[in-house]
Order: sequence, then C-alpha cells, then structure tokens
Amino acid sequence: MNRTEQGIAAYLGEKRLKYFQSVKIGIAGAGGLGSNCAMHLVRSGFKRFVLVDFDKVEESNLNRQCYSLQQLDQYKVNALSENLHSVNPALDLDVRVTKITPDNIRAMFEDCDTVVEAFDDAKLKRTVVETFLPTEKLIVAASGIGGAGNADAIITRKVRDNFYMVGDMETECSKDHPPFSPKVAIAAAKQADVVLSYYITKFETEGGLK
Repeated sequence: MNRTEQGIAAYLGEKRLKYFQSVKIGIAGAGGLGSNCAMHLVRSGFKRFVLVDFDKVEESNLNRQCYSLQQLDQYKVNALSENLHSVNPALDLDVRVTKITPDNIRAMFEDCDTVVEAFDDAKLKRTVVETFLPTEKLIVAASGIGGAGNADAIITRKVRDNFYMVGDMETECSKDHPPFSPKVAIAAAKQADVVLSYYITKFETEGGLK
C-alpha cells in the first residue's frame, strides 16, 4: 500500500480496502456530478474506474466541477485522471474520450460492477437506467440538483435493490435554476455515499470481516 492507502486503511481496515479495490466503477460523465463523485470514491478507497466523457474543461465549469484554471481546454477525463492520481497515484483508470450513445453504452461499462450516471441529458440518463437495470450492476443516478437553497430536499431514494436515485426529483438545471457548486456537490457526495454504503454492506454480508 502507498501512503494514501495506508491512511484510508486506518478507517476501513486492510481487508475491506482490498475488497473495495477489486470493485470496478464506471463514471458516465465527468462534469459536476461525475468529477466530484469520482474524487469522493477515490478518497473512500476505490481504485478501479472507467471514466467516460468527450467534453473539454471550460470556464463555466469551474463554478462546480473538480477542475482548476490550469486545466482549461483539457479533456475532462484527462484532467480528472490527473486530479485523482494526485490523491492516489496507484489508481487503475480506464480513461475514454468518447461520446456515450445508446449504441455504445453497454460496451463502455460492460465489465463494471457499478455505473454512476452523471449526465445533464435526460435521454442519456434514461439510457443508463434502461440498459443496466436488468443486470446485477449497481446503478446510481441523479435527478433534480439545480439552483440554490433547500439543499435538504436532495435525498437518496432506493428504487430497486440495484438502483438508487439522488436529488430533489424536480428542480432540473435550467436558466431559472442554474447548477451551483453546493447542491451539485451534495448530490455527487450522496451518489458516492450510496456506492460506499452498498459495498460496506456487501462486504459484511459476504463475511469479509471474519
């Protein structure tokens, strides 16, 4: 273990950390939700990721996304890889500068145990859920994270055993309800918390602590 992993193991224990490091997580979109969620998951001990996005970092992203001024004009997944590696250089990252479509999404995340939906596009959100809901993958999606105030309305809903939704379920990002860092970051943290809690429970259920 490197020094970061030693620090994380102080909270998780070595056995649980090793288990988390075997889990492969797909991050579908590297914007406000995806970039922040991925960082939380790395700090929680997860190590294997598939990062997929085709956008570059723009000035308008810096109000809520996990990037710096120096990373403007870089592809988001490349910049995110750099930021995640700065926390744990031993990560196993599959970085793909690709636009996700209904035709390629299954292949993109086929070998992932979990898929975090982090899109702005409502159609792609549905595509993630419809594609992977019949599988055994854990799906964590978001809906309703726009604007400011009433942050307590952002909740986590368990829809199925393998499907969770995070958000207030109604306040989509728009001109009247722009995406701001506080609520976006809360939703991203809650998405990461679903993944963390799910695998803590799975580890304990499978007798990992024995």
